[in-house]
Amino acid sequence: MAKFENPDDIKVIVATDCGSTTTKAILIEYVNGEYRLITRGEAPTTVEAPFEDVTMGVLNAVAEVEELSGRKLLDENDRFITPRQGEVGTDVYISTSSAGGGLQMMVAGVVRSMTAESAERAALGAGAIVMDVIASNDKRLPHQQIERIRALRPDMILLSGGIDGGTTTHVVEIAELISAADPRPRLGSSYKLPIIYAGNVNAMEPVRDTLADKVDLKTVENLRPVLERENLGPAREEIHEQFMEHVMAQAPGYKKLMSWSDAPIMPTPGAVGLIIQTIAQIYNIEAIGVDIGGATTDVFSVFRPDGKTPVFNRTVSANLGMSYSISNVFAEATLPMVMRWVPFKMDERDLRNRVKNKMIRPTTIPQSMEELIFEQAIAKEALRLAFIQHKNFATVLKGIQQQRTIADAFEQSSSGATIVNMMSLNMLIGSGGVLSHAPRRQQSALMMIDAFMPEGVTRLAVDSIFMMPQLGVLTEVQPKAATEVFEKDCLIHLGTCIAPSGTTKKPGPVLKYAIELPTGTVSGTLEHLEMKRFELGVQENGLPMKAKVTLEPERGYDVGAGKGNKVVKEVHGGVVGIILDGRGRPFDLSTLSEDDRVKYLKMWMTELNIYPANKL
Repeated sequence: MAKFENPDDIKVIVATDCGSTTTKAILIEYVNGEYRLITRGEAPTTVEAPFEDVTMGVLNAVAEVEELSGRKLLDENDRFITPRQGEVGTDVYISTSSAGGGLQMMVAGVVRSMTAESAERAALGAGAIVMDVIASNDKRLPHQQIERIRALRPDMILLSGGIDGGTTTHVVEIAELISAADPRPRLGSSYKLPIIYAGNVNAMEPVRDTLADKVDLKTVENLRPVLERENLGPAREEIHEQFMEHVMAQAPGYKKLMSWSDAPIMPTPGAVGLIIQTIAQIYNIEAIGVDIGGATTDVFSVFRPDGKTPVFNRTVSANLGMSYSISNVFAEATLPMVMRWVPFKMDERDLRNRVKNKMIRPTTIPQSMEELIFEQAIAKEALRLAFIQHKNFATVLKGIQQQRTIADAFEQSSSGATIVNMMSLNMLIGSGGVLSHAPRRQQSALMMIDAFMPEGVTRLAVDSIFMMPQLGVLTEVQPKAATEVFEKDCLIHLGTCIAPSGTTKKPGPVLKYAIELPTGTVSGTLEHLEMKRFELGVQENGLPMKAKVTLEPERGYDVGAGKGNKVVKEVHGGVVGIILDGRGRPFDLSTLSEDDRVKYLKMWMTELNIYPANKL
């Protein structure tokens, strides 16, 4: 296929994402001085019997794109036509994949809360599902750890441990455990399991002596060379290399797909993480992305705890989803926590039946307003629980001695505190069926606000058609195209949430506001437990309109400049507009009486036009 020295020579791009059930294809072209999405197609993924060739699903999805766009992309031998000639062919073809269960890994380290956690961060950031974490201090006996390694059959293992120059005993002991387990890979019996060693450089030779005969051992730089610093890049890159070379090569039809592609095929979640990191870097913002699926919920974040260096984290909540694992959400959240978001009484037995029906018929969608409200209440709890897990994982490095003041002692801050700061967060991006395909965009906005409880001034958006994986891998080939399409075609800009942080014991004003809208300035006072919405839409080019806001919080409240301090800034609109949230932070709906809870829910839903008023 054609290779380009200059990314600006790339004018036509075809990208696919081979999901576990559906393969999605998109066509991007350079039109009138900018990159835009032209059309998209999809087809069932064909990685399993009777087809057992992933490229068939790709060709079917691309054939739909051909039909819709009028551009001929494939020749009579079903190969992409490159280089492009006028209205025929494409400049590049790229792909991501989570078919066949994606990338499934185990990680191992010496101390669970230090090197093992760093290894977990490296694997998750590369797009893996981490099946288990083995550590010297994980309280399991050696024979239990050996049985676990044998039983899981991961695609690869990442082994870490120790700082450079430190003791080698413990990391060699873990290598001996893996050797004793003699693990077999999940796909393909003809090759050795890839193991990546990213630990103490002094232990490299003994680890090689222990493992080299049984596995395909690769060594990279230590991912925790000193206690104060993580170096995850080399381990992540090696994971991608091994994913291509071993895991992808074993799946039916992938060798052919790899020969077509102009960039390495990436695991879908790794590609989503890449686009969120790229956007955060280009716009110099802090961002959270969430993808809520049928079986899992992925949360991605980029924060700058030191004010300068972006730190990326990804977590997979493997038991929180909206179909296959909906019962887990219900069990973990508990019925009262789900029902607190529902403004009417529902029969408990009926509710439990609905949850079970969704689990055994995962593709069904709500048929009544009652069912929709209930499903969106479950989604809020799934997102909330996944976000709690993410905050607990996205922490400052554990094991570091920190200078502490008297004030820190009172705040109970410690090594291992979360770096997720909702007040400094600039943008919250939602993805997945329940958010992307909500009947009204206001519903997506409220689900995200209720689940994540953003503070201060936060932009809200949803991925319209789950294009983020393809755009993520596109950042490796043509970052300008990826960011332009992301901003103008991928994202549906919902608007901005303004939520003062703070609490009060008695009703009263929370915030004075003045918003300079295109139609004129609106001003007023936001009361405690009140929500308001103002229209501020989207321009013809797909980008959001902007407005200047002046916010004067009451003495106990903060909107980004400290308690009681005025903020003047520019905010973005969207299809929902500007939402003022006067419920305070932290906010717990279950503290209200039953009558007040129902009254306020109906009031917020009416004000934000969440559901038809006559249905509440």
